[in-house]
Amino acid sequence: MDEAAPDAASPFPETADIETSNDDYATRFKGATGAWMLAVQTRLTRALLKNQPRGTLLDVGGGHGQLAYPLADDGWKIEVLGSAPSCRKRIATLVDAQRCTFTVGNVIELPYPDRHFDAVICFRLLTHCERWPQLVKELCRVSRGPVIVDYPTSQSVNAIAPALFAAKKKIERNTRTWRLFRHAEVDEAFAAAGYRIVARRKQFALPMVLHRALRCAPVSAGLEAVCRACGLTALLGSPVILRAERVENDAGLA
Repeated sequence: MDEAAPDAASPFPETADIETSNDDYATRFKGATGAWMLAVQTRLTRALLKNQPRGTLLDVGGGHGQLAYPLADDGWKIEVLGSAPSCRKRIATLVDAQRCTFTVGNVIELPYPDRHFDAVICFRLLTHCERWPQLVKELCRVSRGPVIVDYPTSQSVNAIAPALFAAKKKIERNTRTWRLFRHAEVDEAFAAAGYRIVARRKQFALPMVLHRALRCAPVSAGLEAVCRACGLTALLGSPVILRAERVENDAGLA
């Protein structure tokens, strides 16, 4: 699906995080249903980081604050990179309290040396990034530990998403075009960067737009619990959160 031109507020070629970091985008997760969705995302991400020693963590495009706040609470030393100064707004409380640092930079040419962070995460960005393989390459380059990203997959009920885009836009109003991924192509991008996928966690069996239309978090949670118990989420769930780790050779070098 087509992407908009780079934002005038940034000189960089990929700036989708400017929109995902603003107040309008945050309204997609307002109310009890939105809080429930974010809680699912946070729980699965924390599980993927559970046994990782707390250290430095780069959150690329994380100005939305969806994970910066809970992971800072967990003891991570967070740095958020955004494409423009405006991406700082929703994490300002965290930055002002010196619980997080914020840097403006190019998401596909990160301003850090190789293996600079203990972990790197990137949420709400791959799906809107035209040069997403380069983004994956950079995430892997600057991490000496795991890389965790999310993406929507076509190997799910999202396969019918293009046909439902008009209806989705009526319900969500501020939705925008996005890209669906096959698991294999994501695997290939990480492999090209010297990483391998070690875990995948799927968030919802049913489309998120359906849950937003229902506007009833308990009902949504109940439906998803049934889907998870029946194995539908494992089979057809989306968005996917994955953890990738560096591939070391026999000499211990990547």
